[in-house]
Amino acid sequence: MQTDNRLLDDLARVAGGAMGALSGVRTEVEEMVRQRMERLLSDMDLVPRDEFEAVQAMAEKARLEQEKLEKRVAALEAALAEKKPAKPRRTKSAAAAKTGKKSA
Repeated sequence: MQTDNRLLDDLARVAGGAMGALSGVRTEVEEMVRQRMERLLSDMDLVPRDEFEAVQAMAEKARLEQEKLEKRVAALEAALAEKKPAKPRRTKSAAAAKTGKKSA
């Protein structure tokens, strides 16, 4: 009976060692894949997420500011259109025509 116990203990140790070795191999493979992916992504010249979000926020702010300025310009143009047009100024040629002289 004791030999069976010893055999099972040995098998358990071997299986435990194999699992430890496989775990180490798994860790190494994951690290290699991670390094390859990082290298691939850096070669692709991709933008990091935080930089993308910063530029996106700046673009949104600029768009909102542009819309605000468009409304302001439209209001100013409407206010200008409501005012009476000023009397036209006389030019030299108009003044000369009234007096009968030619302009030089």
